[in-house]
Amino acid sequence: MTRIKDTNENWRAATQLVRGGTQRSGFDETSEAIFMTSGYVYDTAEDAEQAFKGEKERYIYGRYGNPTVTMFEERLGLLEGAKHCVATASGMAAVFAALASQVKAGDRVVASRALFGSCHYIVDELLPKYGVHTNFVDGTDLIQWERALSEPTAAVFLETPSNPTLEIIDLERVAEMAHVAGARLIVDNVFATPILQHPLELGADIVMYSATKHIDGQGRTLGGAILTNDDEFIDDHLTPFMRHTGPAVSPMNAWVLLKGIETLKIRVDRHCRSAGIIAEFLADHDGISRVLYPGLENHPQYDLAQKQMAEGGTMVTFEVTGGKAEAFRFLNALNIVDISNNLGDAKSLTTHPATTTHQRLSEEDRAHLGITDGMIRLSVGLEDCEDLLEDLDQALKAMTH
Repeated sequence: MTRIKDTNENWRAATQLVRGGTQRSGFDETSEAIFMTSGYVYDTAEDAEQAFKGEKERYIYGRYGNPTVTMFEERLGLLEGAKHCVATASGMAAVFAALASQVKAGDRVVASRALFGSCHYIVDELLPKYGVHTNFVDGTDLIQWERALSEPTAAVFLETPSNPTLEIIDLERVAEMAHVAGARLIVDNVFATPILQHPLELGADIVMYSATKHIDGQGRTLGGAILTNDDEFIDDHLTPFMRHTGPAVSPMNAWVLLKGIETLKIRVDRHCRSAGIIAEFLADHDGISRVLYPGLENHPQYDLAQKQMAEGGTMVTFEVTGGKAEAFRFLNALNIVDISNNLGDAKSLTTHPATTTHQRLSEEDRAHLGITDGMIRLSVGLEDCEDLLEDLDQALKAMTH
């Protein structure tokens, strides 16, 4: 990421969300420009030679960098408090690049067991094909972390809150253990967003996002991002990996994400406010056997969530009695809330993890993670909260319990 000199790093967060990283062209446009170009031209052959040697800082090729992409990277980096931000084509591209760029055959990765299905595939099935061993731990069990990190490790990967059970992992403690083991700690911060949690301040080395979720927040495009203050990771690992494997985000997608950042805090605050109300409503409702929400005092890691996160989050996970049949009956009875495996959207979305996002896991593994057939994950949107409560209530009453 190339720092843009006009940016004022002393601006407060709300100002950075709207103006951070903006680079106007000679036309002095109000809205950031979309530079739809795959390549760039040089005044002379000597200029091209200097650029490829790294003697002259400038854009070389669309896969390496683009002004619109740079503005997105700059703005998100300022929000996260990161020296470097590298945008990717999707969240999963960010996960794979953050890991694959720095591990090699014979290396060891330690990961939390509660991961999004595709993330689990990367560390459990894909990396082992290249000779990288992965050791899984229960993320909330610090003794398991201590044992797993008692020997040299290349990377540690986790998500907190986790998908879909909303487990909270102690980032400061895990970071300390990871560094003793010689590992970089990579945190998937998608559920918390950069508004609610700053893993780099808690000791993490790398933070990644599926920008498809809250950062866009309106279901329009795909994108991802990797953020860090680690110069060596950027220079020796991530930059060459990105340049030669090509998971670059398109300028159009970067522009959409840049526009999404402008309203990110307003949206996340509203999501969280409604999510808290809905979680309390569900906790007192017949037909619900369990509600998981980090903002509820009965959440297993409530105190840690209060320490690490600014609010309880935008997601509510709950379990209906009666298993899959009743869960499907509830989902099919919803009128406002849509069934979708996406999340962080302006529209409220819900999914059945056991048959969608985590269906690749064995029944035994799902049981270990607490993902039951009656579990439902709700991404709370921006609709009127009373309308959402009424919709959830009528769908719950449609069940036959």
